[in-house]
Amino acid sequence: MKYSKTNLKKLEELCKDLGYKVRYEQGHFQSGYCRVEAQKVIVINKFFDVEGRMNCFFDLIPQLNIDESALSPETLKIFQNIIENQTKIEA
Repeated sequence: MKYSKTNLKKLEELCKDLGYKVRYEQGHFQSGYCRVEAQKVIVINKFFDVEGRMNCFFDLIPQLNIDESALSPETLKIFQNIIENQTKIEA
């Protein structure tokens, strides 16, 4: 997946489909993002560029509890692509 604003929007939509609210805030996050489980909020450092923001999503999305039946076919494809790429990186 290329680093672009369009693809960043797709990742944001994926998180919204999962019931998470995405916010960009200033902060000192250890890895660039913060996930608040009880409220289903994802906070990403607003000073990151598009690549940094997308990398945060790539790190975070595989950790979320996902109900694949709640995803549209387009967002399901994006989710599966992220999981496949994460698996290749870990191998």
